[in-house]
Amino acid sequence: MRAFGKYQRRNLKVLFDAIRALADSVGIDLNKPAYLNILIPPLVWTSEQISDSDKNVIPLLKCFTSISKALEVGFAPFSMYVFERCMDILQLQQVDHDIAEAPYDPKIVVCSLEFVSGVAEGLGSGIESLLSKSNLRDMLLKCCMDETPDVRESAFALICDLTKAFPVYLEPRLLEFLEIASQQLRENFSGENLCAANNACKAIGELAFKFPQEVSPIVTSVVSSLGLIIQQGETLELESATTLVEYNAIELAMNSAITIGILAFIHPNLGAPHIEYFMKPWCMRLATLDDNSTKETAFRGLCAMVKVNPSRYVSSVAFICLAIASWQETRSIVIQNEFSQVLNYYKNMLGRNSWEECLSVLDPVFKERLAERYQV
Repeated sequence: MRAFGKYQRRNLKVLFDAIRALADSVGIDLNKPAYLNILIPPLVWTSEQISDSDKNVIPLLKCFTSISKALEVGFAPFSMYVFERCMDILQLQQVDHDIAEAPYDPKIVVCSLEFVSGVAEGLGSGIESLLSKSNLRDMLLKCCMDETPDVRESAFALICDLTKAFPVYLEPRLLEFLEIASQQLRENFSGENLCAANNACKAIGELAFKFPQEVSPIVTSVVSSLGLIIQQGETLELESATTLVEYNAIELAMNSAITIGILAFIHPNLGAPHIEYFMKPWCMRLATLDDNSTKETAFRGLCAMVKVNPSRYVSSVAFICLAIASWQETRSIVIQNEFSQVLNYYKNMLGRNSWEECLSVLDPVFKERLAERYQV
């Protein structure tokens, strides 16, 4: 803290980075009055000496983001000051930069969006008091359409965080957010666009959970787009990724598989006509997911869709079995019952010989797992 009185402009970034590292390291243990009385006042005073278009505002906002995540609800007393600063920055960068003759700097926009994400993560529903009088919705829509991929990536990440923390805030312009997000999935993907598309995919999944009826107009187009993404990434495996672009492409394919499952669970009739064309790569991608609640939701979508018209997916039964057998442990009785119904339905439909032929392509460990758990 003594450095605040000694460091000049050029060294401020080092100081902000040091405080950021401290917050990232100690987390919630930083949330003690004695520490905050030392840390916050000089940080706020210094921030007031930095203009919204100054390059030093970037490490400053990153520093505040780390502190907000570390303090969680303890950051509430300081959140309004930084939040309003971020709104001013977004207004300047997205709307008024020509009037103010300030150069557009997407890195400053990204840091502002990431700060709001950090606050949403830390405050949860407590962020309502910050959002109620802000024009963040308008700014966020502009950011989702920004020509810079990093800005779009951060904007869709913020939609995810706001949907978890305070979804009702997004509702007045929900269809616009959904349409813009779905548009991201129809673009020609280059390396720099992959992360934006990935966060758009996750945002659609989060919004679908909170607003199941409102999401229905975009289900068909989104499922179709995500199916193409999965097909394009069919041969990519996480272990064989040698570049960041390949890794991001795999992550996009995995999140596409999850979001398809979410949409299929909510609207099985809308997704079914398209999914039959990429059932094989979808099941194979689902089989690579780690066992968790997200995977469970995706598989409930698979089961819901199959039950709508089981005969539609007869040619993919072996891959459905592979996906179900990929579970190391299913703790949910609901999903176990769903699997049992699907497997036994196909066993009865196909008859003994055809059923055995389907299972013959599976690893013996998987065949044994299906037999023990579901008596098939």
